[in-house]
Amino acid sequence: MVKIQGMYKERLITEKLKRLVNTFPAVVLTGARQVGKSTLLTHIFPNFEHVTFDPVIDIGYSSDEPDIFLRNHPTPVILDEIQYAPELISAVKRRIDNDRSPGQYIITGSQQWAVMKNISEALTGRAVIVDMEGFSLSEIAGRITEKNWLSNWLNLSPEEFKAGHTRLPAQRPLFEQLWRGWLPEVERLAAEDIIIYLRSYIQTYVERDVRNLLDTSDWQSFGKFLQMISALTAQEMNYSRFGNDLDISPQTVRRWFSVIEGTFQWFNIASFSGNTLKRICRRQKGYFADTGLACSLNRISSHRSLLGHPIAGALFETAVVSEIRKLSTTLAMPPQFYHWRTAGGAEVDLIMERDGSLFPVEIKMTSNPGKKHLSGINAFRRTYPKLSIAPGLVICPCEKFVQISQTDYALPWDSV
Repeated sequence: MVKIQGMYKERLITEKLKRLVNTFPAVVLTGARQVGKSTLLTHIFPNFEHVTFDPVIDIGYSSDEPDIFLRNHPTPVILDEIQYAPELISAVKRRIDNDRSPGQYIITGSQQWAVMKNISEALTGRAVIVDMEGFSLSEIAGRITEKNWLSNWLNLSPEEFKAGHTRLPAQRPLFEQLWRGWLPEVERLAAEDIIIYLRSYIQTYVERDVRNLLDTSDWQSFGKFLQMISALTAQEMNYSRFGNDLDISPQTVRRWFSVIEGTFQWFNIASFSGNTLKRICRRQKGYFADTGLACSLNRISSHRSLLGHPIAGALFETAVVSEIRKLSTTLAMPPQFYHWRTAGGAEVDLIMERDGSLFPVEIKMTSNPGKKHLSGINAFRRTYPKLSIAPGLVICPCEKFVQISQTDYALPWDSV
């Protein structure tokens, strides 16, 4: 849950977290700054002591005497922002080895590099990892269901899916939601304050996270890099192009990308190739994690300015892919995500693979979906006639779930 104006918004991973904490001795919750990790944990585990670490102060001598620190903070305990006290991980391991009872430690981190490196080395087999992102549409609307539309689409026939399909109650117009983004704090802010908050977030992110991870003195170039990639969300990754535009080496570009990905500001979707001799582009497709931050970096001053803006379609695709990723965290077995594009230009925005079947998804900024939006999915089927390809989806801002071909359907982006 996240506290918004005196109320709490339920989060998609609440029940999953409760179950895992009751099953494993340690649970690791990772995600970008300000996505609501600490607030969620405080409210669903009020009996846990909550210790937040600082990059400057060694709280309770956690670095110098980690075993003494843990004795002074008995379980159950939340160790928040553990990347600032990595010495504790080995001490936690020793304690778990002596006592495997569940629900002892909840560990959070907003830097994937630091948290994952130490945990993978020390807590393998002792901890489970859960990722958390900003709000989903269903969280904003306060409509958390036992089975969301993604779960239903992966498990039901289109006829069964249609019978139970509903849309979320209207919260705000599409462009306004894209411009606001998905950080919980933004939900309570007026438009003029959102601009200030997001710009401050970017400054704080660079100051607190990037400077700790990145050895560079050229902060002006890094700022330009952030602005450039925010405008190139939902595009294939071409490191040489980025380097040429910024006059830096492709190696530096890769290192900078690893930093923003490691701090959960960026994510990649791998390319699907399959078993074919056709020329398939192998590049990953990259997405800026929060559309509101992308708008801020692109100096988009209001949601009205998005109407007709060159990156509006890319921001919509980013939002839909992010929404699907968030919904997938509720599944016991999430699908694997890919994108697909041929050298000739045929492409499918998103392909979900689960249980041997491929679920193609096109994402279009149109309220009137039709067969003309299925060219990529049709090309995908022709390229892989022997693979198990499920009915396709065109996800768009349309009014209802409708069939648009013999095998494919259109789905409102704000479905439950």
